[in-house]
Amino acid sequence: MNSSSSTRAAVQLCYKHLNGSCVKTPYSPASRVILYMVFGFGAVLAVFGNLLVMTAILHFKQLHSPTSFLIASLACADFLVGVTVMPFSMVRSVESCWYFAARFCALHSSYDVAFCYSSLFHLSFIFIDRYIAVTDPLVYPTKFTVSVSGVCLSISWILPLVYSGAVFFTGLYMTGLEDLVSALTCVGGCQIAVNQNWVVLNFLLFFIPTLVMIVLYSKIFLIAKQQARKIENLSIKTGRCSESFQDRVAKRERKAARTLGVAVLAFLISWLPYFLDSIIDAFLGFITPTYIYEILVWIAYYNSAMNPLIYAFFYPWFQKAIKLIVTGKILRENSSTINLFSE
Repeated sequence: MNSSSSTRAAVQLCYKHLNGSCVKTPYSPASRVILYMVFGFGAVLAVFGNLLVMTAILHFKQLHSPTSFLIASLACADFLVGVTVMPFSMVRSVESCWYFAARFCALHSSYDVAFCYSSLFHLSFIFIDRYIAVTDPLVYPTKFTVSVSGVCLSISWILPLVYSGAVFFTGLYMTGLEDLVSALTCVGGCQIAVNQNWVVLNFLLFFIPTLVMIVLYSKIFLIAKQQARKIENLSIKTGRCSESFQDRVAKRERKAARTLGVAVLAFLISWLPYFLDSIIDAFLGFITPTYIYEILVWIAYYNSAMNPLIYAFFYPWFQKAIKLIVTGKILRENSSTINLFSE
């Protein structure tokens, strides 16, 4: 009797007084504080960093362009990850229990998937935009207009939302996994087991746009390199010391292409391990330990905080915009017409 009582005392439950409660993984107070700080920092950075990006692009008229609208919409997707996904996942990861409404578990997972794919689609369209701008700069303004950008934005939002809704609110993702789902179901849990068909489809939806981005970036990089050589050779032949307007525009486009290359590399580093583990796990009987899964999930979440940092490091206009926003100078009259570009 005593041994049974001591065993129950040693095992911590999410809800002590409820039958069928999930078992809680205990962490030391110091570990919990560290985890909350790490995860909380990512959520705060995702929220306020992307809020700065959206504010800068929407406020300053100089940034009103089809490409900038795509970047602002991408920031919106990452902002929503920071608001609707990361705070609840933080509590689940640290406490190892789901203390929110059981129905919100599926909605939370739906948000997670929708905003992830929304970010991916936004990046894909941004790369298509940059590819046209670099390969055919003269025709680019007539090809990628505001209306075309609007179509890209609509696709980037509607398709992920419809797809995630179809996955999580029809229950098709559990087909064939009824026994596993029944075994995992407990009070205070939010474990989503997805069958092999949906896992493969998820991976393809990630892999195909990512492959397109890699191919496009390779072509953009080669073209930008060729343009740089041509400008350098022309400058040597003509003996020019100052840059022409075309040279400055070409230089800006190349820098933008390099920055987007860093952005897609960050996306790959963040999300590829998670997707690879998901597809391997589904075919090997879900053998990934919980703590490994949580690490991979949070590496992926941190991607939502990475893009504002990339803009801050590589875009002088964003650095200037941050100073104007933080100091409150955007509240001044005609602040929206301030020149953010040094060239």
